[in-house]
Amino acid sequence: MTTTDPTPLEQSEARPGPIQVMRRIVATPAVGPFIALVLTMAFFSFKSDRFLQGQNLSLVLQQVMVVGVLAIGQTLVILTAGIDLSVGTVMAFGQIVMTKLAVANGVDPLLALLLGILACVGFGFLNGALVTGVRLPAFIVTLGTLNIAFALTHIVSNDLTFAPLPSVLGYFGRTFTISHTDITYGVVLMLVLFAVTWFALNQTAWGRHVYAVGDNPEAARLTGIKTNRVLLSVYTVAGLTYGIAAMLLVARTGIGDPNAGQTTENLDSITAVVLGGTSLFGGRGTVIGTLIGAVIVGVFRNGLTLIGVEVIYQYLVTGILVILAVSVDQLVHRRRL
Repeated sequence: MTTTDPTPLEQSEARPGPIQVMRRIVATPAVGPFIALVLTMAFFSFKSDRFLQGQNLSLVLQQVMVVGVLAIGQTLVILTAGIDLSVGTVMAFGQIVMTKLAVANGVDPLLALLLGILACVGFGFLNGALVTGVRLPAFIVTLGTLNIAFALTHIVSNDLTFAPLPSVLGYFGRTFTISHTDITYGVVLMLVLFAVTWFALNQTAWGRHVYAVGDNPEAARLTGIKTNRVLLSVYTVAGLTYGIAAMLLVARTGIGDPNAGQTTENLDSITAVVLGGTSLFGGRGTVIGTLIGAVIVGVFRNGLTLIGVEVIYQYLVTGILVILAVSVDQLVHRRRL
């Protein structure tokens, strides 16, 4: 049996050319959001001299860090073709558990943080158990747990605000300085969580299973993937991220407020995921795109504030962006069918 080496022509055809490389780059889900972010920042830098200042960009990241961590969990859920409407209220419940235990009940602050995070994990596990065990749609399940978490937050807190907080609870709200710019430890934690999630989704079997279940759950089941176990783990990990977001919220605000995080955070987390290029149909997207999407939301809010646009119009612009992003996702999904 003889073998022949590939000819130079065959070798050149096997290597991707510049056009093919460019097409692959453009097809990457995070590229579109990144271009949108660059254009948005260019626009606001032209409209306001303050926008590109280090302190202002640091402020944007501080404003993004809570929603960004929430959006990590939301990304995992949406990758499996689900959706979680309870993110904000679960986070609110977690931060009330933390602050009430530490302030009103005299519990050790570190233990209070842990118990608050575990409360959020419990909600995530409940969501996953209902989706996999009872086979209810994620929309219905999380709509129900949204109301449960909302009620528990006000019952447990008695509608009281808890302050002052032990210094431990405010650790991630502290800052360090780089080139005369203050960076919050919470922002560093957010970036670390995004990096860990990216690694888990792209470099582990669990991550490949998450994408497979989102793309085609029946095909995934037939290949031996335990789809229910994957879904349960996704919702539980999502609950963990909501607990961490609760910890960051407490560190940023310095109080335990039963009304914090129960309105815009739900929508902003979904907005960040959608703007980041993750498909609502599941199986396609990247957590790096979600980070970019969260920053886009923060940049729009900050930039519009700097140029004097009223808050109500900021919500209007955000709503338009979401509709446009979902419309693009719909068109791409139809082309794939």
